[in-house]
Amino acid sequence: ELWHQASPWQRNLGYPLAMLGLLALTGISVLIVCFHVLELLLDDAAMPRGIQQDASLGQVSFSILGSFGAALQVVLILYLMVSSVVGFYSSPFFTRLLPERQDTPLTKIIGNCVSLLVLSSALPVFSRTLGITRFDLLGDFGRFNWLGNFYLVFLYNMGFAGLTTLCLVKRVSWAVQAELIRALGEDG
Repeated sequence: ELWHQASPWQRNLGYPLAMLGLLALTGISVLIVCFHVLELLLDDAAMPRGIQQDASLGQVSFSILGSFGAALQVVLILYLMVSSVVGFYSSPFFTRLLPERQDTPLTKIIGNCVSLLVLSSALPVFSRTLGITRFDLLGDFGRFNWLGNFYLVFLYNMGFAGLTTLCLVKRVSWAVQAELIRALGEDG
C-alpha cells in the first residue's frame, strides 16, 4: 500500500537512493571488516583490546582518515545499530515482541526495553571487535579477556564479512533476477 500511495518522486528517486545508501553502508562496513581481518593477520596491535597509551579525548585521532573517518565511523555505528534492531525484530522468534499501537501489554513493553538495552550494550563491543572503531568508551569495553583471543576475534570478523556478503549478494541477485524475469516475461 505504501508503494502505491508514494509519489512518483519517492518511487523513482527516493527508494532507489535509499537502497543505494544501504548498499553503500553495507559495502563500506564489509570492506572495513575485511581490512581489519588483514590487520589482524599482520599486526597484533589490531586486536580490540583497550588502548594502552593514556590518550585523552580530542588529542589523538581514533581514525586514520581524521574527521571524515570519525564521521564515517559514527554513521556506520548508527547503521549497525539500526540494522541489528531491524534484524532482531525480523527474526521469527521475536516478531511476537513487536509493540502494537495502543494495545501493548506491560510485559511486552518490559521485554522490548530489555531487548533494546541488551542490543545497545552490545553495540560498543560489536563495533570494536569488527574494527569499525578503536574508540574505547568509558565503560572499558576493551578489557574483556575474550577480546584478546585471536581465533575468536578472527572468526567473528570472518563470520560477519562472509554472512553479510552472502546476504547482500543474495538480496541483490534475487532482486535483479526477479526484474529480469519480469522484463523477459513481459516481452516474451
